Amino acid sequence: MGSFPSVLGQTLRLSLRAGGGAIIGLVFFLAVITVIPFGVGPDLNLLGRIGPAILWIGALLASLLGLERLFAADREDGTLDLFIVSGEPLVTFVLGRAFGHWLATGLPLVLAAPVLGLLLNVDPIALAAVTLTLLVGSPALTLIGAVGAALTAGLPRGGTMIAVLVLPLAVPVLIFGVTATNGAISDPEPFTAPFLLLSAGTLMALVLAPPTAAFALRLGLE
Repeated sequence: MGSFPSVLGQTLRLSLRAGGGAIIGLVFFLAVITVIPFGVGPDLNLLGRIGPAILWIGALLASLLGLERLFAADREDGTLDLFIVSGEPLVTFVLGRAFGHWLATGLPLVLAAPVLGLLLNVDPIALAAVTLTLLVGSPALTLIGAVGAALTAGLPRGGTMIAVLVLPLAVPVLIFGVTATNGAISDPEPFTAPFLLLSAGTLMALVLAPPTAAFALRLGLE
């Protein structure tokens, strides 16, 4: 695992440098949250009820940004070939890229969610539940996105294909996250089961997604 910190650090530098993946994701997240009230109307009670779902959908869509560049540049400049030749497990490379991408783009969305939730009149309990579920579930979105990025790394206009591949797989994460949040609002008891399922989904993605993405990258190089 010696190469993991270097891959992680490089991913963070690239994400926070030119291209501004973190800033673009936050701006897109803000745009989604601010546009919804214009479509729904000024009903604060309605916005408060659907606000957690809007926050989750906005975070899901914003997490797709930047995935196209996750492995494409490494495939083009030969970084993947050099990593494979070095003898390091390709899973380590995938984990470093995915975790770095989440720190640069996913974590800022989690931190921004309670602030943006105030614009939707979401009550404090719901804001806390949204933040907690996003903190647990957003890594799963990134890991699923890494599989899509690996599958489309060598394709032109891979960004569109990533969205097509990732969105259906991310729906269960969205469902469990929103269900857990709604459970925390209505009654503390229903929160536990969907939250545990959300946590299990993230752990499953952590186990299955990196080797799947690594296999896709290796297959694309052959």
